[in-house]
Amino acid sequence: MQTYQAQCVLDIQATLGEGPSWDAQTGKLLWVDIENSLVNRFDPGSGTNESWTVEKEASFAIASAKGDIIVGIRDGVVRLDPQSGEITKVANPDTNSETNRFNDGKCDPKGRLFAGTISDTRSPGDANCYRFDQAFQYETVVPGVVNSNGLCWSPDHKVFYYIDTATRKIDAFDYEIETGNITNRRTVVDIPETMGLGKPDGMTIDNDGMLWTGMWGGASVCRWNPRTGELIGKVEIPCPNVTSCCFGGENLDELYITTPRKGLNDEQLKQFPTAGGIFVCRPGVSGAATFPFAG
Repeated sequence: MQTYQAQCVLDIQATLGEGPSWDAQTGKLLWVDIENSLVNRFDPGSGTNESWTVEKEASFAIASAKGDIIVGIRDGVVRLDPQSGEITKVANPDTNSETNRFNDGKCDPKGRLFAGTISDTRSPGDANCYRFDQAFQYETVVPGVVNSNGLCWSPDHKVFYYIDTATRKIDAFDYEIETGNITNRRTVVDIPETMGLGKPDGMTIDNDGMLWTGMWGGASVCRWNPRTGELIGKVEIPCPNVTSCCFGGENLDELYITTPRKGLNDEQLKQFPTAGGIFVCRPGVSGAATFPFAG
């Protein structure tokens, strides 16, 4: 198994850093601090970070073809105009926003948005994953989950990978790119508690078809072979909880990694001072682009 090192490139002490996506148009990293309701845009070239406050917890941020930012919040999906800061609500398929909030989201190669919810009480079956078209018409595609989390597509766009964190598994579906339909669910990676790696959180994929998952409680991003289920690599991160990752940079060969301070006591925060920071790893492979929302 190969091990990789990462460096902290933005020591910002986010409470719950999450949802990284690479905006190729601006050459910047979008990411969120969920519990502080912040959408962020980090410029690796200058090291600067700009932020916008949204109404409620911000769970993901993805650039759109129109130049604004699609954001998941507790009670739905909104559009954020980065010039004015104006927020426009566009969809809320989940009527249980008192006990659920939106969580991870990502667009497929056609620019459809896939985004799901998480149960505040982690109640089985309370949350779902939805697919939105460019007009924000939606369908439930993965019903009855606990914590809809990491998602990505294979390099040939024929497989959709999905994590419901509570299951400690990565599942695969056959993917129909023209319709966005998913079928034939099966488990490709199983991460039992006995492995000592924590729970799988956000996810991306490299151009070799290998999966990279942030590990909550595992102080790492793990690289998995979905054909064998084998752990083949690990990025070591100097903080206990790791939330998500995405490929960025001009050649998509830089792995950007988000982390939280949430869940750490005062002693742990002293031990892991860069928790809540943004990290980058150059693993020697390139990965999937972040597809912008088509609408």
